[in-house]
Amino acid sequence: MPCCCACKSPLAIVLGSVLVIGGVAAIAAGPDDKRSDQPAPAAPAKSDQPKKDEPRKDDKPAAKPTDAATDANVLAFTMKRIDGTSEDLSIYKGKVVLIVNVASQCGFTKQYAGLEKLYESKKADGLVILGFPANEFNKQEPGTNEEIKEFCSAKFNVTFPMFEKIIVKGDGTAPLFAKLAAQPAPIGGEPKWNFTKFLVDRTGNVVARYESKITPEDKALNAKIDELLKATTKSEPKAATPRPSGG
Repeated sequence: MPCCCACKSPLAIVLGSVLVIGGVAAIAAGPDDKRSDQPAPAAPAKSDQPKKDEPRKDDKPAAKPTDAATDANVLAFTMKRIDGTSEDLSIYKGKVVLIVNVASQCGFTKQYAGLEKLYESKKADGLVILGFPANEFNKQEPGTNEEIKEFCSAKFNVTFPMFEKIIVKGDGTAPLFAKLAAQPAPIGGEPKWNFTKFLVDRTGNVVARYESKITPEDKALNAKIDELLKATTKSEPKAATPRPSGG
């Protein structure tokens, strides 16, 4: 049967298209599609607990390990006395110690006399001087240990402890002087010349340095020694009586 004219009108065609498209969209969406006006899921609540492996705000940082090189205790070494016998320097804990690198043919060699006088005047109060011959500065200590021992005894009547000739700077530096050199400024650094002096307190810690030109009679040096001699420690060990220089 032929269609009526109304079926072919533009309005009818448009309305029919809309109805068809709407039906297709409804079929494609299906019954399981969520409505767009549904509320969004709630955000998870914040927790005060730290995440795994995350440090808490009140955690304290771990203490740094002590650097053995810059630890100020310098009496933890065993050295050989000038007669060849071994001596643990820890026996001098409880005393005030003056460590000196010495030489027999130096312009400062006359300081041996002042060092011996200083030792004699304060050893009863707890001072000890340790002499370490070295040949690094213009080869001013060329002798053998026996020759050095004889020179110190005959020329200056040295009685404070003397040790074997060692290296105090450069390759092969003795561990004692390597540790002295590793200290923070102004104590640290290799000796600049013969008769550099390092002052050690009763606990074994190096606390001051005096260069070669500072003589044993220097007022500031003596004042510092007296200050350390008056100081005591809570658990001060009984210090050994040093053997004389030659034995």
